[in-house]
Amino acid sequence: MTREEIFAGLKEVLAIVRPDTDLSNVNDKTELVRELGIDSLSMMLVSLAVEEKFKMRFDPAAPAPTTVGEVIDAVAAAL
Repeated sequence: MTREEIFAGLKEVLAIVRPDTDLSNVNDKTELVRELGIDSLSMMLVSLAVEEKFKMRFDPAAPAPTTVGEVIDAVAAAL
């Protein structure tokens, strides 16, 4: 799966979890907390939805991703 496919899938998840958030300018460097307003509960929902969408599991020992690019990297590494 390409980074572009993962990015598109992640945007689908974000649109569901944060429906009022403008995702038109989201890119690899977009910060989940500061720019998208993802709080701890939303982060858990995003994580679970991403794991389900991509049929993978995030590494529990790895630091939590802080940017969209880090989420994409984590998904790509787990696939």
